[in-house]
Amino acid sequence: MKKFLFVFLSFALVAGIAFAGGGSQSSSQPASQSASQTHTISVGGSTSVAPLMELFQAEYEKANSGVKITISGTGSGDGIKGAGEGTYEIGMSSRELTPAEIGAGLDPHVVAIDGIAVIVNNGSPLSGLTMAQIKDIYTGAITRWEQLGAAAGGKTGGIAVVSREPGSGTRGAFQELIGFNDGALVQNAIIFDGTGAIKSAVAGNADAIGYISLGSVDTTAKALSVDGVAATNDNVKAGTYRIARPFILITKKGVTLHPAAAAFLSWTMDAGQSIVQRSWISIK
Repeated sequence: MKKFLFVFLSFALVAGIAFAGGGSQSSSQPASQSASQTHTISVGGSTSVAPLMELFQAEYEKANSGVKITISGTGSGDGIKGAGEGTYEIGMSSRELTPAEIGAGLDPHVVAIDGIAVIVNNGSPLSGLTMAQIKDIYTGAITRWEQLGAAAGGKTGGIAVVSREPGSGTRGAFQELIGFNDGALVQNAIIFDGTGAIKSAVAGNADAIGYISLGSVDTTAKALSVDGVAATNDNVKAGTYRIARPFILITKKGVTLHPAAAAFLSWTMDAGQSIVQRSWISIK
């Protein structure tokens, strides 16, 4: 995990310096409107990255009246595809790009690091699980709470396994980090699209277990510790909480971004990092 964070944080610091002909913004203010005259920047992809992007949007549009940003939370797979096909000027992904995707002409720009929290209903007596137990639950080796022994805190009954839809960056990262693939996911897993749907499902089912972006955890569900380590940004940054992944913005190689989009992307990696620090881990 420490190696993972080191690689991505190092890459992000380098990648954030220069791209698409745009330099990094050194001041705390967004790029001036002179970079564009009433341009709409289309952004789409990961529903986990979308809340961060919405915060970027609010701050940037406030200081740049001639720039508008549209955000479509449609999943990492769509963000990667959309960036490649030109549907979006900037795609969003909450998983690493594959060598094939990079080879097809996509440029990844790491903008933040996020943990993935394993969540249960607020009424559950569980406080933590091991990585091995989480894998066993999601692959069907453990199907009832009492099979967890002391970790179940006396809870009994069947486990309602909640997961994200195929193509979700959160799902892809979670499965890779826990150590199983799509084919191994327990067959009766309840599948939902989007972070909000997962939270609602777990909040409404006392037997449910799910996973969401750590930055999206709120009072509607309880985040479990993993291998005795609490799910916090500090622990992700220290490398002790091991379920973590990058938030990536994607552009198309060989395609010159509109000056407004280039300025915005540069801003997210410099002045915009103060927004990242509110709920996620900054690349700076």
